[in-house]
Amino acid sequence: MKKVLLRGTFVASSAALALSGCGAASAPSISAKGTLPFANAESSGSIAHVIVMIQENRTFNDLFATFPGANGTTTGKMLVLQNGKYVQESVDLAKTSLEQTVNLAHLYVGYRTAYDKGAMDGFSLIKFNRTGQYEGKAPYRYVDPSQIGPYWSIASQWGLAEKMFQTQGSDSFTSHQDLIRGDTFIDSKDSLIDPPTSPFAWGCDATPGAKTSLITTSLKYLSKQGPFPCSNKFPDYGSNGYQTLRDLLDAKRLSWKYYAPQFAKGQPNGLWNAFDMIAPVRYGPEWKHNISSPEKNVLSDIKDGKLPAMSWVIPDAQNSDHPGYSKKDTGPSWVASVVNAVGESKYWDSTVVIVVWDDWGGFYDAVPPPSIDDEGGIGFRVPMLVVSPYVKVGNGSNGGYISKTVYQFGSIVRFIEDVWGLGRLGTTDTTCKSISDMFDFNQKPRKFTKIPAQYDRSFFLRQTPSGLPVDTE
Repeated sequence: MKKVLLRGTFVASSAALALSGCGAASAPSISAKGTLPFANAESSGSIAHVIVMIQENRTFNDLFATFPGANGTTTGKMLVLQNGKYVQESVDLAKTSLEQTVNLAHLYVGYRTAYDKGAMDGFSLIKFNRTGQYEGKAPYRYVDPSQIGPYWSIASQWGLAEKMFQTQGSDSFTSHQDLIRGDTFIDSKDSLIDPPTSPFAWGCDATPGAKTSLITTSLKYLSKQGPFPCSNKFPDYGSNGYQTLRDLLDAKRLSWKYYAPQFAKGQPNGLWNAFDMIAPVRYGPEWKHNISSPEKNVLSDIKDGKLPAMSWVIPDAQNSDHPGYSKKDTGPSWVASVVNAVGESKYWDSTVVIVVWDDWGGFYDAVPPPSIDDEGGIGFRVPMLVVSPYVKVGNGSNGGYISKTVYQFGSIVRFIEDVWGLGRLGTTDTTCKSISDMFDFNQKPRKFTKIPAQYDRSFFLRQTPSGLPVDTE
């Protein structure tokens, strides 16, 4: 069992892990099969398909500050300088549109600054990456609900997790690794953190000589001292090293696809593919057969009855919710178009759609992580929506269920493993509680109701690709 750090002190007790709900784990190893009762079931109500849609750069509070029944707020805590000393003050959060132009810093150093030993008041002291100036009130905002109607509609009818925490307190690079394997632990003491030093690609196609940054188990930050961002360069690369869900799915002969914007080596949109770092995929036949571009192919595969068992769906930058990329609020409609395609297809009774935002994006959130572990996490809260005919019926007016359970990205990995009895990777999938408690697999499948959205499926099928990286951090 790896250690958990609580307010500056290392502890290694089971009670600490129980408090956190999740924790870091030892180096990867595959263990026993999953035991969920619906795994591999043959009934029409079995789960045969899981879709993970990954949106961008929002805290839970940024999107759901005023959602009924959820733990959100329109006021925050901020450190301000008075008479040579920093004091904590209350500040009203600004209500803004989804199409914000300011890209806030959201790397590890900013996470630790904002966290401030659990006080969650240091967001004003984060510095912009480009200018080095303090961000001040810029992180203290939340999105006008009228801009994100599809998200609120999904939460009102289906599932909303209010305690989903990003696995590491960092950026998109580590988060997307966490969503295909549960952590970025590469040897007995180091995990990847923050983006590689390559402007155009995250992984094996990175600029020659590119370096990663590391966080040690004693939380020492090693900037640009890590290996080239391709898994065959990692210290633990051997036969069982740096495995992902791909390894477990392949072992069971289960189909999977990673739907992503068109990969172009040496171009900015080449930055956005988690499997570019996984050498057996990048240099093997799966790069051609399992990486599906453009990402809108998922809509065609659903329509044509070709949906794989496991899908990851990465948006075009303009539909990602990332600040500064779009003049339209198309992100919520993009998500709704996929959810509606599933809901109106033969796949409805056998599919779970999970929508999660990859990192905090620098925005304010009032709820501190329940613990700090030795891999640079647990990070801040991010939203997670779950759509399935088996989501529990909640107390909301439309049956929406709000989960109060502590999750992190390993909770999603664990759920996927248990759906098909894949075994364990031995990452945070072994120490996080599965998101399965958001479901009642004994209930009669709930009927699908179309999610209202401004832009429909045909809009996205016609949309010209932006060619932009979904994030540069």
